[in-house]
Amino acid sequence: MELKIKGVYKHFKGDYYLVEDVATHSETKEKYVVYRGLYGDNNLYIRPYEMFISKVDKNKYPNVEQEYRFELQNIESKNK
Repeated sequence: MELKIKGVYKHFKGDYYLVEDVATHSETKEKYVVYRGLYGDNNLYIRPYEMFISKVDKNKYPNVEQEYRFELQNIESKNK
């Protein structure tokens, strides 16, 4: 799965997020996705890159339809 900066993603539990950027930990060099909730106070979050792009654990969440933890949304303009 390729990550799109400034893309809107849906978490498998239903909320939407805007990916702001990818950051690198200065000591471990681990990559983190920096993303903002598109609800409530629009909080800013980070999550390890590999976790962000991972597939949903179907053993833990057997009824979830999404394949990935976060899925890019195709949001079209109303002004076409």
